[in-house]
Amino acid sequence: MHLMRRGTLDVTQGVIWKQLLAFFIPLWCGTFFQQLYNTVDTVVVGRFVGKTALAAVGSTGTVVNLTVGIFNGLASGAVVIIAQYYGARLAKDVHRSVHTAMAISVLAGALFTVGGFFLTPPVLRAMGTTAEALPGATLYLQIYFLGMIPNLVYNMGTGVLRAIGDSSRPLYFLIAASLCNIVLDLVLVLGLDMGVAGVAIATVASQVLSAALVLLSLTRADGQPYQLFLRQLRIDRRALVATLRVGVPAAMQSVMYNVSNIVIQSSINSFGTDTVAAWSAYGKMDMIFWMSINTMGLTITTFAGQNYGAGKIDRLKKGVRVCVGMSAGFTAALSATMVLLARPLLSIFTPDPEVLVIGVDMVYFLVPTYITYILVEILAGAIRGTGEAVVPMIISIFGVCVLRLVWLFTAVPLHHTVAMVAASYPITWVVTSAALLIYYCRGRWLRLPQAAEQEGR
Repeated sequence: MHLMRRGTLDVTQGVIWKQLLAFFIPLWCGTFFQQLYNTVDTVVVGRFVGKTALAAVGSTGTVVNLTVGIFNGLASGAVVIIAQYYGARLAKDVHRSVHTAMAISVLAGALFTVGGFFLTPPVLRAMGTTAEALPGATLYLQIYFLGMIPNLVYNMGTGVLRAIGDSSRPLYFLIAASLCNIVLDLVLVLGLDMGVAGVAIATVASQVLSAALVLLSLTRADGQPYQLFLRQLRIDRRALVATLRVGVPAAMQSVMYNVSNIVIQSSINSFGTDTVAAWSAYGKMDMIFWMSINTMGLTITTFAGQNYGAGKIDRLKKGVRVCVGMSAGFTAALSATMVLLARPLLSIFTPDPEVLVIGVDMVYFLVPTYITYILVEILAGAIRGTGEAVVPMIISIFGVCVLRLVWLFTAVPLHHTVAMVAASYPITWVVTSAALLIYYCRGRWLRLPQAAEQEGR
């Protein structure tokens, strides 16, 4: 079997910044289209259904992120292992890991479908979802959870493609899914007046389409070690252990991140529907930053995984420095743009004047602090790419999650304002960045590169 084919990217050689951009740009565009159809959902309900519907859909975001985040943490383990095997040219180990990863996605999707459907009402009530938003939020989430199997199959499948350096095909799949979602939003919400239910159905349908395209791509990768054979879907013990070694810490980190965000959403809920709607609109507006920095984290994880598997440690470290510089420049430019255009950007999601005033204040307070977060994503992603996931998890859990919860439960009750809630973000980003930088510079996260090879034999 040949490990390299047209459409994949070998990042173990070539000019680093060009290789990073060649991988980053299609991946970013794909993430953009994924966020586009989520944003269209928000625009449609905010402008054509009302601010109560906007608050309903917005208040479900933390729950969705929690469930998908758990799985994506596990999926990151598969991405790291496959990238290492691919960089080391271990075809049989790539094959085993791909089939194990896809089997995990089907099983996890089934569990999340059942659990999410029945746990949605008590979870939303526990979060303090406003009485006006609760019925719509419950309906949206229960429909959303019915599509968890295709959702997770798509996420894992694109993770496999990223691991072998292919970020182009996921872009094409998401363009198709986005167009599907937009058309269905217009038909179901504006045409058939289905409200929140129409938005949820459109989202699930687009996920089914993207999952089908990913499966078609993997099953037709003739002669490649990552070709998927549906009859061979099974969980290989060695591949599972290797995947979980990286994936479980990442999943636990995601859980803690999202638990803290659920507490933040609960705090925001206490300020009323206008503030919840503003937080939802702001969350969609700032998604451009989060999808960019998260995509850069995925890029450096694949870069680190392939170079670590190939034993090119100096190239790995240089790639991290280049990645940090690129991320800092982008973040500074984007932050300035968002602050200058805060009101017109927020107006895309809601025309309500009271909501806009609150949203603009959120932008002015939080956006200038984005620069303090970039090291969290880049350094943790690079370290995970080598297979070391436990220490970044510990640092992130205590630096971001535990400290954030302490702030929310101690400082916020003393001074109950939206700004005090929002302050939990930059404070914890600074602490976590400093801790990760110290750990990274000490270099204890590096083992012998051959360890990844020996692990798969």
